[in-house]
Amino acid sequence: MRRRSAVGAPLEKMEMGSGKSQHNRLCLLASLSAFFWILLLYFHFVVLGSRTVDESPKLGLDPLVVESKIPSLVTDAHLANTPPKSKPSRSSSGGKKTDGFPFMRALRTIENKSDPCGGRYIYVHDLPSRFNEDMLKECKSLSLWTNMCKFTSNAGTGPPLENVEGVFSNTGWYATNQFAVDVIFGNRIKQYECLTNDSSIAAAIFVPFYAGFDIARYLWGYNISRRDAASLDLVDWLRKRPEWGIMDGRDHFLVAGRITWDFRRLTDEESDWGNKLLFLPAAKNMSMLVVESSPWNANDFGIPYPTYFHPAKDADVFVWQDRMRKLERKWLFSFAGAPRPGNPKSIRGKIIHECKNSKLCKLLECDFGESMCHSPSSIMRMFQSSLFCLQPQGDSYTRRSAFDSMLAGCIPVFFHPGSAYTQYTWHLPKDYTTYSVFIPEDDIRKRNVSIEERLNQISPEQVKKMREKVISLIPGLIYADPRGKLDTLRDAFDVAVQAVIDKVTRLRRNIIQGRTEYDNFVEENSWKYMLLEEGQREVGAHEWDPFFSKPKDGEGDSGGSSAEAAKNSWKNEQRDQA
Repeated sequence: MRRRSAVGAPLEKMEMGSGKSQHNRLCLLASLSAFFWILLLYFHFVVLGSRTVDESPKLGLDPLVVESKIPSLVTDAHLANTPPKSKPSRSSSGGKKTDGFPFMRALRTIENKSDPCGGRYIYVHDLPSRFNEDMLKECKSLSLWTNMCKFTSNAGTGPPLENVEGVFSNTGWYATNQFAVDVIFGNRIKQYECLTNDSSIAAAIFVPFYAGFDIARYLWGYNISRRDAASLDLVDWLRKRPEWGIMDGRDHFLVAGRITWDFRRLTDEESDWGNKLLFLPAAKNMSMLVVESSPWNANDFGIPYPTYFHPAKDADVFVWQDRMRKLERKWLFSFAGAPRPGNPKSIRGKIIHECKNSKLCKLLECDFGESMCHSPSSIMRMFQSSLFCLQPQGDSYTRRSAFDSMLAGCIPVFFHPGSAYTQYTWHLPKDYTTYSVFIPEDDIRKRNVSIEERLNQISPEQVKKMREKVISLIPGLIYADPRGKLDTLRDAFDVAVQAVIDKVTRLRRNIIQGRTEYDNFVEENSWKYMLLEEGQREVGAHEWDPFFSKPKDGEGDSGGSSAEAAKNSWKNEQRDQA
């Protein structure tokens, strides 16, 4: 038998040891590989997944990339009523994957109940000073007939009013210009408690452009290029900002203390009125807050004219309300205004005639430059002594006088739904019978209805209820001192900002759900949608249709007549200053 060599045994042991070592190394490599894949999967699903919402809307995102993430929407600031062209991808569970929307982080703040600002953050664009503050430095040029410098003082409230005659309170009253909302709102938002420098969590984005002051400078004697210049410049600036690309500006809003017709020039004819800000495609996406909106367009919203009262604290409002409740009112109704002989459709002449011939009516004629009509104390004293205050159309649908009268606890009497009911739907109850009286213009113009008889038919108990309702509305109709804010009460600013936030929030949720807010939306019927109750999705025939029809025979409101109304408003401002 062949004997193994002496060297063979150690070698065999070495080979056996080497095999065992190889097996251990394979096990180690397999373990490391498994650990690596577990770590990779954990990082992907847990870490990255939780950061998707937080990271997506950061301002460093390319606007074009962000824009592609949201569905294309209709150019309509009220409703965005076109179904999304593209839908977000679905998760494996069958539900919609919503994290891809760049505004999700803002929506998620609503769920944080420990954050008092959750769902209420406002981001304010840091505009170049040419869009706002530079205008105030040139305040003498803001109006052809009025030196606006004194009216832009005190954060836009104007010079203080002395309470010599005891008509006002001792504090909080100012000689405020009716077109000063640009500055008042701009200063008031600086005091907003939920401002943020992070636009990705903003419920809405404010554009502090003094649009009303801008157009006021150039309405008379300037060509359309000059009138449009700042608006075009603004839009160009905004579109370059990453915030714009998130929703194509549909989460943006701005304020103009003028009537909408100053911003709706229909043509490029030099003789046509105003600028075309509200007809610019980008501006149609934004929400513009104006003191008078258009019933046929969807990108503007009515907010109250400023009154003379700008309280600094809640107690000032409560004291004023109590005082208005206790006043004795010796006049059944009153009217402050001038006739409109150049307007054959105006009922002012008939109103003035009836008031002059009634022992129950107080008249403050504003024609021929009568100084008392331009005295805040004279106006407020008359309103405080009246049960009802007549508010026919001014040069356009609306009047500042309506808000002055309600501030005095006087029940307003309207003759056209466009003077309040379809204008200030954010600030006034939809049930207008609770706080006002409506007498259609044709009742006065064609049927010779007696205003005095109509008002006398309302029982004293009902008058008391209506007056109390008017007085309860006062906080939401006034602008608090813009250098501070009220504690528990919501003023006109607070109401408007919350309404914008609600509007943007609804739009975002509709985008996620791939739905529209209304069925078969028609922009020309915009005024009707604002009157719908919650849950209603479609409009039909309405009793006020004759007031807002766009006639082909020239017998009613149209773009031309609205522009003429805006021009007349400026002419009457010229007359008042003269």
